[in-house]
Amino acid sequence: MIVRIMGEGQWKLADSHFTELNALDDELLEEMEGGDEEGFRRTLGALLEAVRRIGDPLPDDALEPSELILPAPDASLAEVREMLSDDGLIPG
Repeated sequence: MIVRIMGEGQWKLADSHFTELNALDDELLEEMEGGDEEGFRRTLGALLEAVRRIGDPLPDDALEPSELILPAPDASLAEVREMLSDDGLIPG
């Protein structure tokens, strides 16, 4: 699967990592629903770091279709709320 972090680039991840990312997405969704800004910041950082850690970065000039688009690290809670559907950032 190809994941884009807005403002950073794209990473290729094996589908086997979906469970790990989905768990972080579920946690992020709970924090957003509860208005937990501190938890939101922490979990968003963990989600983005997981993508960077387990994924292989694509070259800057690669423009692959992204299956997942994640917000930039400095995105606000309100901005991320706009990106969410009922399924969260990672469709399950």
